[in-house]
Amino acid sequence: MSQTRLYLNARKPEAHHLASILDVTFEEEGVTSVLFETAEDSGVWCYSIYVDAEEANEREIQIKDLLGSDAFGLEIEREEIGDVDWISQTLKELTPVEAGRFFVHGSHDSELAAKKRVPVQVDAGQAFGTGHHGTTAGCLDMLELVLRRRKPNFAMDIGTGSGVLAIALAKAARVPVLATDIDPISEVVARENCHINGVGNFVTCRTATGFQHPVFREFSQADLLFANILARPLEGLAHPMQAHLAPGADVILSGLLPHQRARIVSAYSQQGLRLQKWHIRDGWLTLLMRKP
Repeated sequence: MSQTRLYLNARKPEAHHLASILDVTFEEEGVTSVLFETAEDSGVWCYSIYVDAEEANEREIQIKDLLGSDAFGLEIEREEIGDVDWISQTLKELTPVEAGRFFVHGSHDSELAAKKRVPVQVDAGQAFGTGHHGTTAGCLDMLELVLRRRKPNFAMDIGTGSGVLAIALAKAARVPVLATDIDPISEVVARENCHINGVGNFVTCRTATGFQHPVFREFSQADLLFANILARPLEGLAHPMQAHLAPGADVILSGLLPHQRARIVSAYSQQGLRLQKWHIRDGWLTLLMRKP
């Protein structure tokens, strides 16, 4: 289906302010939004949303309602993206990504991966996460830091998508991982990717919505947990997650824009976790927090 990008350009303070207003609604409605600097050190930032072409007019009106009819005096522009086979197109354009010891690649780059320490093969497909997105790569950067300090005993990957984070950990540390997602397609794709990467015996893939799902009662507390989703669901998971974390557990959170840092750190600090490090990769924020 044809898509349209609606976007506004503004100076950094204004762009982050309007993002903080719009993201509250768009996250709840599952609309993809991106905030990025248009060029290095330009000071001009672009806030974009991607919607089906047929709803573009409705979404433009929604933006004006949320920001005020003049949209802070900014022009709402649009780009017609058209019909694209995104899976095939993405596969063609994917180049390997390195994050610490990890080398994430598609099957078309298998020869390049042969000499790498921890190659992870994940092709573009129906589930989110090829390792090329800044959130996934940022999580791998943080995982590298954790593994330099210690080897976890058991991990959870919440919102696993294609399973890339669970696979990377299982290949690097040979430890059991529970990988869950709310999308049944992700469970199927992640399980297949685990077998392709030779870690099917280490990773348990399940469809689960929230920590109330019975699958979490089958496993012990995790001493490492990934949650690469979005700010609003991350806030909602802060309280129930705490009960599934072992003392000293590391928690890697992503799917975040830089301006959302204080809000997420606050939510998890209220549950006793402490911020250890934060990191921005390709405009996306990743947090490393730890349970005492």
